[in-house]
Amino acid sequence: MPIAVDIDVMLARRKMSVGELADRVGITPANLAVLKNGRAKAVRFATLAALCEVLQCQPGDLLRWEAEDARADDVPQGGRATSGTTGP
Repeated sequence: MPIAVDIDVMLARRKMSVGELADRVGITPANLAVLKNGRAKAVRFATLAALCEVLQCQPGDLLRWEAEDARADDVPQGGRATSGTTGP
């Protein structure tokens, strides 16, 4: 997934455990683990805001975009290489 989650980084900087963060944010440790391990399909803005409030950070400190593997960009599933041109 091209969105990387850096909750572990902020937890280490704040010297806070996953359990403590979950308690303070108001979510279960299991749901926090899904989010921090990058397995979540979505995150509510209210949850993101609560994480930022507790960790005293910005959303960009927790989430970042990473480019997909270059091979996947070169040959799309249709089989034609992307060249920036449009075709029929």
